[in-house]
Amino acid sequence: MKTSIESRVYAIAVLWVLVTLVSLAPAGDQPVDWQRARDLYRREQRGETLTTDERAYLERAKRERRRQTDVKIAGQGKETTGLVPVTEMGEGRYKEQAGGLYGGGQNTPPESHLKAAQAQTSLIQPLDANGVPSETGKVVLISLGMSNTTQEFSAFKKLADGDPNKSPRLVIVDCAQGGQAAYQWAYPGQDNSGKPSPWLVMDERIQRAGVTAAQVQVVWLKQAEISPARLGEFPAHAQTLRDNVAVILRKLEMRFPNLRIAYPSSRIYAGYATTQLNPEPYAYESAFSVRWLIEAQINNDPNLNYDAAKGPVLAPLLLWGPYLWADGTHARQADNMVWLREDLGPDGTHPSTSGRLKVAQGLLQFFKTDANAKRWFLKDPTR
Repeated sequence: MKTSIESRVYAIAVLWVLVTLVSLAPAGDQPVDWQRARDLYRREQRGETLTTDERAYLERAKRERRRQTDVKIAGQGKETTGLVPVTEMGEGRYKEQAGGLYGGGQNTPPESHLKAAQAQTSLIQPLDANGVPSETGKVVLISLGMSNTTQEFSAFKKLADGDPNKSPRLVIVDCAQGGQAAYQWAYPGQDNSGKPSPWLVMDERIQRAGVTAAQVQVVWLKQAEISPARLGEFPAHAQTLRDNVAVILRKLEMRFPNLRIAYPSSRIYAGYATTQLNPEPYAYESAFSVRWLIEAQINNDPNLNYDAAKGPVLAPLLLWGPYLWADGTHARQADNMVWLREDLGPDGTHPSTSGRLKVAQGLLQFFKTDANAKRWFLKDPTR
């Protein structure tokens, strides 16, 4: 009988301990409140100080998002996704978004923006080191972005500098940098990476090229966010990218007094991605970030104003650069562009040598044939 009583007491004690442990279980065992996590992340981006509990909660949310993304990516490596290039959507819609680079199924700017582009490009001319028009001056084209951007633009620079039709007054400088994504450019030093500000590296590269900030008149901008899954599902992550690029554009305008045009492009195909760095559909969805910015400028957003007649100039004129996304091995209608597995590196995200060349050739073709770009890019724009 004594043994039986002792057993019952022991069982009750064990049960009490289990109940107590469950009641004292950390909040990390509960599902993540993603709205709270997004609010905390936005506060962190704005430079606000989080409490210890808030920071711990945000870090747990980031870990959970990475875990979820890793599960999704494990099933990727797809030759196609079934997504339709934004340029081919027509009247179709993607998650309530219309198609077309400029919205409404249209891949060309509205008449008002086209006239603005003509006006701005007509002002691009060779400038001396002080920004004064000079027959012996230079027009400087720079790039801004992350690792993919510098890999692709470096290949483009080699092609363009060897092209006999390029204007001898045009100087091309690659200012894009590995690991420096949209947030890092928008808020340098706040990610605690220990890297120098990308803007300082940009200044050094421009100086080494023998030109000045006053001669920079055009920029090709291709940006992304690192691990965008942590920023939430569409449209949340794309809105964050849009907002950070808007900050970058305003910084560019302050830094380069004669900057006229920014040509943003969205990402290449990422269906082969093996990491959470920037897989599909995030690469595809970055096109909407670019479009929203351009639409805002067309609709006279004062924070993106390029026209001195309408108020303080805070940004260059925005025009789409080449649209680089195609659905893997499924060829685009207009030009048969595809992205094969060999066009991407081992991580399925960064371009291989053939992928870099594909973007470089697309950029060169764009600048040589676009009605406005060829005015300043070509030796003989009438060709």
